This record gives sequence, C-alpha cells and structure tokens, in this order.
Amino acid sequence: MRRVETERFVSRLTRDTLALILAGGRGSRLTHLTTWRAKPAVPFGGKFRIIDFPLSNCMNSGIRRVAVLTQYKAHSLLIHVQRAWGFLRSELGEFVELLPAQQRISETSWYTGTADAVYQNLDIIRAHDPRYVLILAGDHIYKMDYGPMLAYHVASHADMTVGCIEVPLDQARAFGVMTVDADNRVTDFDEKPAEPEPIPGRTDVALASMGIYIFNTGFLFEQLIKDADVRDSRHDFGHNIIPAIIGRYRVMAYSFRDPQGDQAYWRDVGTIDAYWQANMELIGVTPDLNLYDDEWPIWTYQEQWPPAKFVFDDPDRCGMAIDSMVSGGCIIAGAVLRRSLLFSNVRIEPHSTVTDSVILADTRIGKHCRLTKVVVERGCEIPDGTVIGEDREADARRYDVTPGGVVVVTPEMLGQEIHHVR
Repeated sequence: MRRVETERFVSRLTRDTLALILAGGRGSRLTHLTTWRAKPAVPFGGKFRIIDFPLSNCMNSGIRRVAVLTQYKAHSLLIHVQRAWGFLRSELGEFVELLPAQQRISETSWYTGTADAVYQNLDIIRAHDPRYVLILAGDHIYKMDYGPMLAYHVASHADMTVGCIEVPLDQARAFGVMTVDADNRVTDFDEKPAEPEPIPGRTDVALASMGIYIFNTGFLFEQLIKDADVRDSRHDFGHNIIPAIIGRYRVMAYSFRDPQGDQAYWRDVGTIDAYWQANMELIGVTPDLNLYDDEWPIWTYQEQWPPAKFVFDDPDRCGMAIDSMVSGGCIIAGAVLRRSLLFSNVRIEPHSTVTDSVILADTRIGKHCRLTKVVVERGCEIPDGTVIGEDREADARRYDVTPGGVVVVTPEMLGQEIHHVR
C-alpha cells in the first residue's frame, strides 16, 4: 500500500482499539518507593510518572480509548491520572477511564492475576465494543507506536500478537520467553524459565515478552471465560492464557525495533538499581531515551513551579550543576550538583555536594552535606552535615543499600513520619 493508504489503514485500526493498562501491581522489588504508592505512580525522569509512558504512547499512536486497571495503593496513581489525563473529549469518544478493583464478579474476589483483572471488567469492555484490545503493562519505560503492531496483527491474521524484545540470556529468567518459527509464529512460551531458550542461531540472547498483547476482542472473551472456569489457574496471561492457546490458535510475535532496525529502548525499572540506572542514563549527552523529542512527546501533569535557580558565586560557595537535569522550582544555593537528577521543588543549601543521585520532589538538603549515589524519596529533610554514600557499612545501619550500592533514603529512615507520599 502507498503511505497515505497505510496511514489511513492504521488510523482505522487504532480507532477500533481499546487499550487496557494493567496498573495494579505491588512493585515490591522497588521496596521503599512503593511503600505508599503503586509502581506505575513512581516518579521518573524529573517530572513524569512511570504510567505516563504507556499513556503517552497510546495518545501518540492515535489510541484515544484507554482504561487503567488499578488495585494496590492506588491513591496517588488515581489522582495523577485524573489531573494529567482529563483533557480528552468524551463527546468524541475519547477517554482515559479508571477501573479500580471493584469485586464486580464476586464479593470476595479482588484481581488475582493479569487475566483475571481483565476478566472482571468484561462487561465494561463489551460496552465499549472494540474490535481489538491492546493490553499493556503500566510499569515500563519506553516510547512505542502501537499502530504498526496493530497492522502487523491484522496482516498476519493473528488471534493474538505479543510484543517482544531481545534480552541477554542471563537476564531472560525475569521474563516470559518465546520460541518462534521462521514466520514469527510463537511455538512455545515459558514464563520466567530457569533455563531460557536462546533465539535460533544465537547463544547470547532470548526473545522476551514486553507484556504487550493484542487480541481480537471475541477471541479474548472466549479465552478469559474459559480460564476463569479452571480452578487451579493463576489467571495470568503469561502463566496460563498464552501457554494454553499456543499450537491451537495463531499467536504471533512482534519484534520491537527502532526505525533503523535496531533493538529499541525499553526498560523494566523494577528494582532500585534498574530505576537509578535508567534515571542516570537520561543525563547523558545523547541518551537512548530522548525526552526532548517534539515528534513523540511524553505527556504528564506538573505543578506550575518557577524556573530552577542557581545562586551564589563566591570562592567557597558556588551554585552550579554539571551533567545534570534540574526540574522547576529547584534552588541550588551555593551547592554543587554533579551527574544527578532533581525532581521539582528541591532545595540544596550552601557547601553541599550531590553526586550520581536521584532526588525526588519536595526534598530539602541542608548545609555541608555530601550525598553520593543515593535515591532520596519525596519530602525528605536531610539535616546539615549529613554524609551518605561514602561508607557502605554506616549507610546500611540507617538506610537501605542495594546490591548495586545505591542508598535509598526515605523520610521514615530520617525519623520524619509523614505516613504518605504522593
């Protein structure tokens, strides 16, 4: 097809698609960052939340009918989605709906798995009457046009299509691993295998599921209803639905690549070390994830803070930031920031240095502090003279130190019992 015809074809597909974002997981591997919030609500990249990435992908792809399924500690997530994503025009059939766990099927049953979360909302899906259902994880960082994947799904006459990436074999144990034939039809699927199967012809990488699925709506209904009747099922797409349909139906793999054909950017920031690393990547000169991309913007809600300010230029106290990202409302008052990322409304007092760190919003760092390789939770008040990141044993007695040496600091660890974090 010619380009214009192809664009029209894809636009028809996106209009006929309902996206479901699964945002109810605990995110327990992020430890203290998910004590008071769900993983999709965790701040990322200076002013965003993790869920802003799949939501922005939907908007930029032309998918304007979206439902967000929530469950675990969803208050900050609900508020954020309401504030950031309430601009769509319902009279034009555009919406971002919030679907909290409501015990719609049973008065005693919350969402028990990814498939069950969708199953418990079948009546709502049916009311929207989509031709295709796009199911997304709400806790990954990436930029992706879902239109070509939808076109691939239709052109390959698939019942289901799984978005996938190549991952190093030693990391594949954390993913659902697929085996495909020469036509990219999935012949086997193993959820978090102890011994992942490499891609044919390779020994170093495996084909992993991104947690992105496209279903023909009728087929999805059939499989969810069938799975709901299986007593010992975990009601999970990776553990139950996909293995049950391979070989009996047409399940295709869609490889996620950039326009040059290379492996596209995709990050699972499921651990503190991965979260810290992904944020640190953003401050590079040419990061793999470009947040300054006018053609594929990431949308979010942000408070109207004034521009960041750097004050004092004295010999012994100079406000400066080097190889760093600084958000609105921040004041660097005679302090030095190196290779770090500051969220909104952070203040650093004179004679302090912050290096290789991620500082969440509304944090105050006192005078004569030295912070190195830390993640500081929102709302912390760091006392004058505090030193973190230079003595691992001392840090471990008061804070949480990850296997990668990142020190996590929360208000509770500092004796500041705020009991909630937005």
